[in-house]
Amino acid sequence: MVLNFIAMKIHGWGKYPYQEACIHHASNHSELRKVIQQGNCIARGLGRSYGDSALSANVISTQQLRYFLDFNPKTGLLICESGVSLADIIDAFLPRGFFLAVTPGTKFVTIGGAIASDVHGKNHHHVGCFSEFVENIELLLPNGEIVNCNRQQNQELFHATCGGMGLTGIILAATIKLIPITSSTIQQRTIKSANLNATLAAFHEHKEATYSVAWLDCTAKGKHLGRSLLMLGEHADDNNLVRSTPRNLNVPFNMPSIMLNRYSIRAFNHFYYQRIKQDEVHDRVNLDKFFYPLDSISQWNNLYGRKGFTQYQFVIPLEDAEMALQKILGKIADYGNGSFLSVLKLFGKANSNYLSFPQEGFTFALDFKMEPTLFHFLEQLDRLVQDYNGRVYLAKDVRMPADFFHATYNKVEQFQKIRASIGATDKLSSLQSTRLGI
Repeated sequence: MVLNFIAMKIHGWGKYPYQEACIHHASNHSELRKVIQQGNCIARGLGRSYGDSALSANVISTQQLRYFLDFNPKTGLLICESGVSLADIIDAFLPRGFFLAVTPGTKFVTIGGAIASDVHGKNHHHVGCFSEFVENIELLLPNGEIVNCNRQQNQELFHATCGGMGLTGIILAATIKLIPITSSTIQQRTIKSANLNATLAAFHEHKEATYSVAWLDCTAKGKHLGRSLLMLGEHADDNNLVRSTPRNLNVPFNMPSIMLNRYSIRAFNHFYYQRIKQDEVHDRVNLDKFFYPLDSISQWNNLYGRKGFTQYQFVIPLEDAEMALQKILGKIADYGNGSFLSVLKLFGKANSNYLSFPQEGFTFALDFKMEPTLFHFLEQLDRLVQDYNGRVYLAKDVRMPADFFHATYNKVEQFQKIRASIGATDKLSSLQSTRLGI
């Protein structure tokens, strides 16, 4: 069998690093088996992992696995191929009164990618990660066998695949549970907080809200450190499932990186915070604006220029969150070259998956443009995160040191044993897995 591939240079959403790769668009299981046997390969969906977790010498594109296979409107169970995107699901099932139980901050993610990263959303404190609503995974193993894994069958493989960054096999299809809704809009409350202490207190005070997320001013210092706008959300119940189409902007080329500097970032953060005049604002927003604000800007990663950027996302356990965040936010404010979009969320309890990121506490994420001093600065943040028993998110990572990873993810050895038992160690790998010694 002659395998068709395209040789090209690819990158993750952060546009760093680049990788020369053979992109295989396999159209059937036999072709997929052949690609895996070549070794040094990884699956790739829409390329929205920020770093190097979907980069390898051989990349299996799941773009041709785009079919819905079955849906039960009584149970909300959807069976679909792994290349189906969250956007595809919303477009098809929102008009029928169904929505994703868990969604990340972009809808341009495939089902395979959502499972491999075990993505989380603004409601983790109530319902957990995406994997909580995955009923079954159809997985192609490196030896060519196709197996089903779930909480009753092949349990260890299920828990290794959810959050396993594509390192256990090729996800062919999955059964996921959608939730019923009656509106395409969200009832939103925006609460203005003066500092970090007030922000964390507001999260706890409003922890019953279905969705919660705070934008933080990452440039604020002193008594204003950690000031924020906390957004709370509930699905409206107006029986109107007609979805307004958001206006899309486009950044078609790399912006000059000099435009993104400590002065422009500070000015944006100041005016974004001050745009809310009252202590609390109530409004109704469309679903896309609440869950996917950046999706309205096509190719927004070009804003960071030709050299790209990385997103640093960490979680700190609840008991140490305030002290750790005070120190980390202070360092970020002093560094100066932070982000327009800095996001804080509350996590609930950790799950049983070996490499899933969340644990009970607060998670904070912000973007940094690539520059010579950045990695040294992030290593300083790593030390603080480790001191407070936190960890960094693999789906956003592009430079985490291997010793830091192994010290903060305490189930790596179990994951590696499962990888070895199915013959994945020599067949499935990414730049990230090699760098981290997974």
